[in-house]
Amino acid sequence: MPKMTVADEISARLSAAFSPEVLEIQDDSEKHRGHGGWQEGGETHFSIRIRAASLAPLGRVARHRAVHQALGDLTTRIHAIALDIG
Repeated sequence: MPKMTVADEISARLSAAFSPEVLEIQDDSEKHRGHGGWQEGGETHFSIRIRAASLAPLGRVARHRAVHQALGDLTTRIHAIALDIG
């Protein structure tokens, strides 16, 4: 069985936590080649767009905290995450 990519793990964790109506995950690592935190093979910089009813009533900071909590230990393996949460 092939190893899950970081993007697959992000998708699985956010889907389980929020059952989002929209979930888009983009690996932006190549755009950061040579910058801090970049490593060969990518999977270091991500943009995430998520829309979920359970996140809607939360304030901006609470939404970000909820997503980071759902990602758990993945946040130690990812250098940067850009979040678009609605």
